[in-house]
Amino acid sequence: MEKIAIVGGGLAGSLEAIYLAKRGFDVHLFEKRPDMRKNKISAGKSINLALSVRGINALEKAGLDKQVLATGIPMRGRMMHTTNGELNYQPYGKEDQAIYSVSRGLLNIKLLELADEFPNITLYFNTNCVKANLEEGIVYFKDENGAKSLFKADRVIGSDGAFSAIRYEMQTKGRFDYSQTYLEHGYKELCIPPNANGEFQLDKNCLHIWPRESFMLIALPNLDGTFTCTLFLQLEGALSFDSIKTPADLDAFFDTYFADAKPLIADLHHDFFNNPTGQLCTVRCYPWSNGKMTLIGDAAHAVVPFYGQGMNCSFEDCVVFDEMLEKNYPNWDAIYSEYQKARKPNADSIANLALQNFVEMRDLVGDKDFLHFKHVEHDLCELYPGTFRSQYELVTFSNEPYKYALEQGARNSELVKKIIRLGLEDKLSDKTVIQPLFDEYLK
Repeated sequence: MEKIAIVGGGLAGSLEAIYLAKRGFDVHLFEKRPDMRKNKISAGKSINLALSVRGINALEKAGLDKQVLATGIPMRGRMMHTTNGELNYQPYGKEDQAIYSVSRGLLNIKLLELADEFPNITLYFNTNCVKANLEEGIVYFKDENGAKSLFKADRVIGSDGAFSAIRYEMQTKGRFDYSQTYLEHGYKELCIPPNANGEFQLDKNCLHIWPRESFMLIALPNLDGTFTCTLFLQLEGALSFDSIKTPADLDAFFDTYFADAKPLIADLHHDFFNNPTGQLCTVRCYPWSNGKMTLIGDAAHAVVPFYGQGMNCSFEDCVVFDEMLEKNYPNWDAIYSEYQKARKPNADSIANLALQNFVEMRDLVGDKDFLHFKHVEHDLCELYPGTFRSQYELVTFSNEPYKYALEQGARNSELVKKIIRLGLEDKLSDKTVIQPLFDEYLK
């Protein structure tokens, strides 16, 4: 059996270990954090995630889809909260379509538990990668006590996140394109607890959004009746994390912009002033492979969280890499080449889509013209399910390439805008009127 080292035991790394073990490789999975099955530690960037079709498909290949969905909460649409407390619901898709709020920590634990069942997977914790030799397949580590070690593998997979040590080694070798860009916004997590009866204080089957043009608050449900809230706000400026320095500043801010949410967040002062402020970063790079090493997940393409596709995209990396193994093994050059060529355009596309969706979520979801646009788009999806699929449906409820979703979404927008411009909203069911427009824009 070829010996494969996976650096990073988060979601993508754990899933990749399972895929490789099923193919008979001798897999060694290294994680810098303690074993989260035995230690109560932070799961990472966010407590919960949005699992959609791509991620479900990847988990199904590992035999975990039903277990994970049983612990997830279906969210069938967005619930917008205006400044005066009015609610506006927007379905994500058709009645039977939903994304699932799942716990990052519980999902990671389930993946690690399954990985531990394979005799050809060895797990290492508190083992931090500090450097690597790309050509020789040697990875150097340091444990929590500072003790150093090395591991030599036939192949190495870097799944060690947005600030990947494996990718850094690739950056130092030349002819490596790399960019790291930050939004001017950061984020901070808050919590809405259940009510006195242990029940959800908001509709549990919605992703709740308080859009406020240049910033926003969102809330996702958890199984224990809580909602994980995330405040996205500029880091600096007149209205920013930097400008909120005292409890009085915080009260004034929430009273003005999130008055209906404020009484629901029981420990607002504690959470705001004690929880860290996160950064929002997009990472792009190429090539993803060098020597005996390749990248998956955030190590190759970290994205901002506004399309809910970071985990789903990383899981899709694992699916595609497994397909390339099936097709080309033992030709590793072909495996690496076809994998990165297949995934790079799609990773770039979901990065762009996530940045676009941030503007939509914070600026547009409360705008009347935008809501009218979405209403027409939704009607087209219902009336012509075999012909018209929204960009959101393509991204979230299909396995179509992200690149196709991005390009088709642009064509869709032109079609919907023309229908509105011509005043044809009442004639959507008339195929003699709408079909010529389809023919023009949906080629």
